[in-house]
Amino acid sequence: MPDALIIDACRSPRGVGKPGKGALSELHPQRIMSGVLQGLQKRNDLDTTEVDDVIIGCSSQRGKQGACIGRMSVLDAGWDTQASAFTLDRFCGSGITTANLAAANIMSGMEDCTVAGGVEQMSYTSTQRGDVATMDMGNLHLRGMHPQPHQGICADIIATLEGFSREELDQLGVISQDRAKHAIDNGHFDRALIPIYKDDGTLALDREEFPRPGTTMESLAGLNPVFPAFMDLPIDATGETFTQLVKRAYPDLEINHVHHAGNSSGVVDGAAAILMASPEFAKAKGWKPRARVVAMATAGGSPTLMLNEPGPAARKVLKKAGMTFDDIDLFEVNEAFAVVLAKFLRDTGVDHDKVNVNGGAMALGHPIAATGSMLIGTALDELERQDKQTALITMCTGGGMAPAIIIERV
Repeated sequence: MPDALIIDACRSPRGVGKPGKGALSELHPQRIMSGVLQGLQKRNDLDTTEVDDVIIGCSSQRGKQGACIGRMSVLDAGWDTQASAFTLDRFCGSGITTANLAAANIMSGMEDCTVAGGVEQMSYTSTQRGDVATMDMGNLHLRGMHPQPHQGICADIIATLEGFSREELDQLGVISQDRAKHAIDNGHFDRALIPIYKDDGTLALDREEFPRPGTTMESLAGLNPVFPAFMDLPIDATGETFTQLVKRAYPDLEINHVHHAGNSSGVVDGAAAILMASPEFAKAKGWKPRARVVAMATAGGSPTLMLNEPGPAARKVLKKAGMTFDDIDLFEVNEAFAVVLAKFLRDTGVDHDKVNVNGGAMALGHPIAATGSMLIGTALDELERQDKQTALITMCTGGGMAPAIIIERV
């Protein structure tokens, strides 16, 4: 079975995901993705007639992000029409899943050159959500089987069940901001960043727009929890509230609401892409591979709690690789909410000094389907910077799942 080699990984900066306020919010989302694809092509002198397939993640596939945004972005980038593409959705985990699938296609021997990635323009999708606010999309049969609250409420439920205090979670938020500031100030993201331009050719964004350097425990203490306000709002035409939904699964639970804007992932716009190839193809093109894919896995668990699977996914992918946590030099675990990271650290025993060393989504933002591909690139850049070998990347997703991937420098 041939190795799946990572030739390059790049991404856009993350723009603030508010209509009219973020630098990427006025662009068409296809243009954000195509800008990254153009950057990937230029950096690697890529002949796009030789790309077997492009796999792009996008979680909110409606409106401007509908109609197979993967294929439309490839066309918008000016790639040859022979470079086919498709779009998939595994919620937040889409950007890792695209990489896993692209790698699997190479490892199977069916393809030689693939591109994985993801895109999410949250400034746009926040205006397109409609009336249904639950994962079941109004399917009452499914709701009876698996009540699925808002993810922020899930985070507060997990924190309550696990006994995490607000102070513990706020501390993780401060650490994320401090690490992100250090990374930005020292150019740790520079290799990956692709500037994004407006249609008139002027620069839209070439730097991270979301981080809040200088965040302290004192400043976070002044923020009110976000999700109590959601609890008694009707979630759809049934009139059922999130309080009632939670009571279906946890009738006696009194939720301790501890998550707020400072210890939750930021709402941002962005896109990312990863170029992969077989060893034979890479050699023929004269490419120097940066890493190989060691193993891939996906774990599933409780849809009601939804956010608990990064730990199980990490164990599953390590077992497939014949490795242990001690064999991994660096970890990227998406900071959807502080409790996700807190539970991963507690359950696995991994040292926080090896996890999200350049900060995470609490500081940098989480452009849903793009984040996983961004994290793979961040991990690869950091392995090279620190001259280390292996990284494990994982993240929770809606519906109670988590994809994972292990990469190794070559």
